[in-house]
Amino acid sequence: MNIRQRTIKSEISVSGVGLHTGAKVTLTFKPAPENHGYKFKRIDLPGQPVIDADVDNVTDTSRSTTLSQNGASISTTEHVLASLVGCEVDNVMIEIDGIEIPILDGSSIEFVKALESVGFKEQDADREYYYIPHNIQYSEEDRKVEMVAMPHQDDYRFTCMVDYNSQVLGSQHATISSIGDFNDEIASCRTFVFLHELEMLLKHNLIKGGDINNAIVIVDHEINENELKELAKAFNREEIKVAREGILNNIELRFQNEPARHKLLDMIGDLALIGTPLKGHIMAARPGHAANVAFAKKIKAAIK
Repeated sequence: MNIRQRTIKSEISVSGVGLHTGAKVTLTFKPAPENHGYKFKRIDLPGQPVIDADVDNVTDTSRSTTLSQNGASISTTEHVLASLVGCEVDNVMIEIDGIEIPILDGSSIEFVKALESVGFKEQDADREYYYIPHNIQYSEEDRKVEMVAMPHQDDYRFTCMVDYNSQVLGSQHATISSIGDFNDEIASCRTFVFLHELEMLLKHNLIKGGDINNAIVIVDHEINENELKELAKAFNREEIKVAREGILNNIELRFQNEPARHKLLDMIGDLALIGTPLKGHIMAARPGHAANVAFAKKIKAAIK
């Protein structure tokens, strides 16, 4: 039985701030015709340039995934793209009035809720899957990254392992056996940051939109009362403490392996840039945006 492409029934907007810029931004999902795919439109810029969600348009992967085309850029694309893949939406125009996708709570769940609130519309064209024909591998020896796409005819499944040599985080695994599990098992998993990274970002004024409701902060070094007071001040909190698990008590974990699940979420969002729905099993050890994008390019080349 052929599966039809689908879009959303009507437009829906989501507003928030960009994590790195701190700028208020509104993103609007709009229905799009068959074979349109995912595109971003910068409605705040002259001529409202459109940026295709295509791996060949990636220009930066240092802290998130940034796309550039037609003289415009859009950053932190991974969470919103993961929500579209998880909801099995094929065609949508994403209008946005700023350079950075709103961070919201640091996961995909608010995007998923918005898409589900308007519902989905089946279109006339069939969805053309690319079935992974044989193992497609990618590795980075220095960072011990290993990624492989393997044949799996029935679904799009993921297995992810993270290992940061951290006593707090340890080695974590996450897996979904079907993309249909994304909304319940993965969408609500938030981004995470090590305390030393957070302190560096604060020092360089790089997280203007952070209120630490949108990230799990992993405490990776000894921290004294003065440092906790400084952090509380930076994030407009009365006080901040270190929870028993070795994370700041700003939030409670939604899953014990939430960091690994979030890495899986990022991977789904970045691989959406291949531009073709896949059938296969993706396995990854220590993935990150740069590796995800390089891997996506390799799969796209195989499709061509």
